[in-house]
Amino acid sequence: MNVLILTPDAVGSTLLQRTLTIYMQFYEFDRPVINLHELSNGLAKYYSPEFNQELLGKKEDAWGYYQTLSQVVDLLDSVDHYKTSRLAHYHIRRREDSLKAQIPFYNYLNENFYIISCRRKNVFEHALSWAINKVTKKLNVYSPGEKIESFLNLYKDKLVIDQENLLKSLNDYKDYISWCEHFEIASYFEYEKDVPNIEQFILNLSFFLDKQKIKTWNDVYGITFEDWNKCHFYTSDIGSIALDNTKNYYNFVNQIQSVKSDDRFLSWESEAITNYNNVANESWPKIDNPLQLHELDNCIKEELKKVHNIDIHKISGSYALSNHLPKTQLDFLLKYKNEYINALDSMHKMTKLGIITSPPPMKKQTLAEKKLMIKNFDQCLVTFNNWADKNVDIATPLQNDSLNEQLNNENNYWRSCNLKLLK
Repeated sequence: MNVLILTPDAVGSTLLQRTLTIYMQFYEFDRPVINLHELSNGLAKYYSPEFNQELLGKKEDAWGYYQTLSQVVDLLDSVDHYKTSRLAHYHIRRREDSLKAQIPFYNYLNENFYIISCRRKNVFEHALSWAINKVTKKLNVYSPGEKIESFLNLYKDKLVIDQENLLKSLNDYKDYISWCEHFEIASYFEYEKDVPNIEQFILNLSFFLDKQKIKTWNDVYGITFEDWNKCHFYTSDIGSIALDNTKNYYNFVNQIQSVKSDDRFLSWESEAITNYNNVANESWPKIDNPLQLHELDNCIKEELKKVHNIDIHKISGSYALSNHLPKTQLDFLLKYKNEYINALDSMHKMTKLGIITSPPPMKKQTLAEKKLMIKNFDQCLVTFNNWADKNVDIATPLQNDSLNEQLNNENNYWRSCNLKLLK
């Protein structure tokens, strides 16, 4: 089964295509299932010894708009495996192909792919996300280090959104909805409704319903996808610190900047484990990931500092973050650290095999975090409401009450932990 996801970006499409591809590995399809990411900006064909056949995929030197749409079709037809992919409207605009060239391409996709269109109910937040993307140049982030490096100072220094840029993002979304009329859409993925229930959305797709036994994320990895994704979020949740206490966040920023020494300073696979294992004696606990440093006896922490000149508070940014996280989130991470890491290791193996181009991305910010980092948030809301009044078929104006309700509901989802499981 080939699956194509239509997207304007900032609507959960990368999360969906990666996660969908991983779920498809749980089942015995008659061909390999390979994620191609974006169709329109360069595909490469290569021989895979692991699969003993030619595959399509992304290669470092194969990105760009050098392939015609008819060449993309020829490549898709030339390999004998299923493909999951996306087609982003902004890439099609940038390519500047003629409509005459686009129509046969769309017809091919309609005939050969199950097509899902990604949408946002909150078009205001979608436009804010794009405005932030234009500053940070980060459509997605995939590791704690990448996320914290990209957004660390924005909560402190904040940014001002250009209103013309905001309007452009709103009109781009409107154009995306019109562009989708070229396609025979089988399903709609609504970010607000379906991200919290992504497993249900995926397993209810028609090509899963004919499977005799449904396999869930929990069946395979011993953790629900919802809990795994929250762990993924908590490993870099600087937003919780910023929202909770400005002074505490400034202290955190100073601590991070004092230990930042190289590009790996906040990666999950930090130097913390190596440094500990190099000096640990046989009686000390085995450490598999930086979060376990939090559980060490105080006498060990003292010996590390006094005898070996290792201050575990400064070994790695990931541990520095854990010093500031809300206790419920840290407990949640410690509870599920093994299941989280085992699943992540499985995804890294899929990446090496060319099945996916990366693990699923991390959630970057909640709406409350966006509000905190944008100085002229209220001005942005006025601009959006004026636009929404003229585009009632696309969006509804937002009043403070409904906006606050969305803020609270989202925060309750992302920052709630199942405390019953932690007792």
